[in-house]
Amino acid sequence: MNGNDHLNVISSQQEPLLVADATLRGDDLDRGELGNGDGAGDVRSAPGKLGTESAGLFIWMLTFSAGISGLLFGYDTGVISATLVSIGTGLSNRTLTSLDKSIITSCTSLFALLVSPSASVLADSLGRKRVILTADVLFVVGALTQALSTTIFAMVIGRSIVGAAVGAASFVVPLYIAELSPAAHRGRLITMNIVFITLGQVIAYIVGWVFGSYASQETGWRWMVGLGALPAAVQMVLLLFMPESPRWLVKAGRSGEAKAVIQKVSGGDHPDTSSRLVDATLKNIEIEVREEEAARRLSSRRAGRNSPAWMEVMHELFAVRRNRRALAIACLLQGLQQLCGFNSLMYFSATIFTLVGFPIPTLTSLVVAVTNFAFTLIALGLIDRVGRRRILLWSIPFMIGGLLLAAYGFSFVQLSSDSTNEAGEGTAQPAQGAAFIILVSIMIYVAGYAIGLGNVPWMQSELFSLGVRSVGSGISTATNWGANFVIGLTFLLLMDVLTPTWTFVLYAIICGIGYGLIWRLYPETAGLTLEDAATLLEDDNWGVR
Repeated sequence: MNGNDHLNVISSQQEPLLVADATLRGDDLDRGELGNGDGAGDVRSAPGKLGTESAGLFIWMLTFSAGISGLLFGYDTGVISATLVSIGTGLSNRTLTSLDKSIITSCTSLFALLVSPSASVLADSLGRKRVILTADVLFVVGALTQALSTTIFAMVIGRSIVGAAVGAASFVVPLYIAELSPAAHRGRLITMNIVFITLGQVIAYIVGWVFGSYASQETGWRWMVGLGALPAAVQMVLLLFMPESPRWLVKAGRSGEAKAVIQKVSGGDHPDTSSRLVDATLKNIEIEVREEEAARRLSSRRAGRNSPAWMEVMHELFAVRRNRRALAIACLLQGLQQLCGFNSLMYFSATIFTLVGFPIPTLTSLVVAVTNFAFTLIALGLIDRVGRRRILLWSIPFMIGGLLLAAYGFSFVQLSSDSTNEAGEGTAQPAQGAAFIILVSIMIYVAGYAIGLGNVPWMQSELFSLGVRSVGSGISTATNWGANFVIGLTFLLLMDVLTPTWTFVLYAIICGIGYGLIWRLYPETAGLTLEDAATLLEDDNWGVR
């Protein structure tokens, strides 16, 4: 057995835990089931179980508080669409070109890409909660900078600051929720963060429509971007009363505090049952922490290294087979989430609907945002029952169909070469019904995206073992933002060079490739504890059943 194989064996061992004369298996801890099978002391019907029937009020309140970051993320994504068609000559005293719009849009993604890996290191050293609070400060500063900007350069600075905030919050909030959630409800609770993102987009389009239609052109767009500071300030206050992740507390040697947090999350009314389950959950986390620390020390001694802690984590991420596979799958899902082209619709939907002849493009964009929000709510009820893998395999074909139908609709639209430069001043000449076909096709595409690909990639923390969970999630989130940067920078250029028809065909091809890779590589993790989900990738078939 070589060093890496030994590392794999150590980090994947899960010994049964004896609790009150009954064996609680690691994969039963969060479901509250006894592993001895004899039914003695069965806690499945006890009111103090951890997450078997309903998540407690505390965990829902915590998810709401953390999910405000998702609302900020969604608001920023949606508000730029309305801003780009409302800004006029408000920046640098000239009309924005396609390149100006692309830079203003994509700089947010670029800084999210740059910040998310380093934020993952900070989340390990400082804690998940402190990183979210830091992101809130950046959200406030970035929103106010945008609102007060008078030049394109100042606007780019403000958008970049917001990008840094989004890069930190977009990976750490799902991680924070996942590490606090009972396994039976983890998918729904993480999906709640996505619900907040889509709600933020709906609010952004409503705000954009109101200020774009009824406020002055000189100040309306400034209110749109400046209002992003308000939710961030509210979240800062709420998070002061929220706990740290129990898994991070255990890693930091603060098991007593971790136990108190797990007890709060359980919300049990049956003291004996709840106490046993809390103790078992805490012990399971402690075992994983000890095993991973022992494995890391063993690997370092064999390699003769005396490296900083973050370098040891990076070595474990890439040296251990299951961690490499987890990173590959997480990066695949996060990259596909952006390369499928969805955020190009969020960033430029008002521009698109202007080109195809809709008289109030921001209001038309609101229809798309509401579709996204509604089908994300549907995903909330399906994600734990249907499963992550299956919901992707069911929903991506609808995305492909919607993209191809949009490409067909655009084939009837004649655009001039500079029609994307000045919204509302192009020479689009849609045939009768073409605009309707494009709107319906985009709604089909968005519905498929919202049910599956819009949610599942953020379950990425399920794939990683605790020792590399933060760094692995940070790298995969950076993949998301890297792809987002490419989409934001190239979409309008592709529309000009390839034509809209072939741009949407390209996105459909990317979705088809992603479907094949998901079918081959992505295992089902629904219902498993974080500790057990991470062991799936030890199998030669990547855990795919």
